[in-house]
Amino acid sequence: MNDPGGMRASDAEREAAVEQLRVASAEGRLTLAELTERTEAAYLAQTHGELAQITADLPGGAPAPAPGPAVPAAPQGRMRKWIVAVMGDAKRTGTWRIDDGIGAVCVMGDVVLDLRQAEVRGREVDIVATCVMGDVKIIVPDGVDVELSGVTIMGDKKVQVVEAPRGQSAPVVKVTAYVLMGDVKIIGDSRAEPIKRGLFAWSEWWQERRQRPGHGGYEVPHRRHRGLH
Repeated sequence: MNDPGGMRASDAEREAAVEQLRVASAEGRLTLAELTERTEAAYLAQTHGELAQITADLPGGAPAPAPGPAVPAAPQGRMRKWIVAVMGDAKRTGTWRIDDGIGAVCVMGDVVLDLRQAEVRGREVDIVATCVMGDVKIIVPDGVDVELSGVTIMGDKKVQVVEAPRGQSAPVVKVTAYVLMGDVKIIGDSRAEPIKRGLFAWSEWWQERRQRPGHGGYEVPHRRHRGLH
């Protein structure tokens, strides 16, 4: 008999697995780094067995569910969680929960936001960064979709994140930056201190598959982004 786990996965089944991952993230079961990595792994999966490993520890388990109606995005709240540094430093790192938007303000100070181990309860992370004679650094997993916009006066704003291959539905981080004589930087994993990740059954084949030619985006440290310079 044929092994059902070795049956080739379809594009619809990969998208269904990605949707299952999004729902798990919104329920607080995956950090942003885990969501990004498993999303990439789902798109690289070639068989039902590989998809099963990616979602095995999530509700619904394996195999990946049949495609269904997309779960509507949670409505964005009006409140923001503010991180402020005035003539000092403010950091938000490690495990933390993001339910609504984030506001980062620095005045002659520095703000660091590390989103990699954050539990993101919505479909995207919305950040407004205001910087006056200071620095805001936002650390994200490589592979997320960064959308940067805003205004810069005598300062700089830049994205240094390795992009996901084109056509993949990656987690989204939107940053609106207002900079006066300062800097706002969004950097990826490859440019930051590593975080401790869990070991998943699919990690070895995922690492091998993502290094194959044709899976694009990860060998060149360049990030396309939308926004003003």
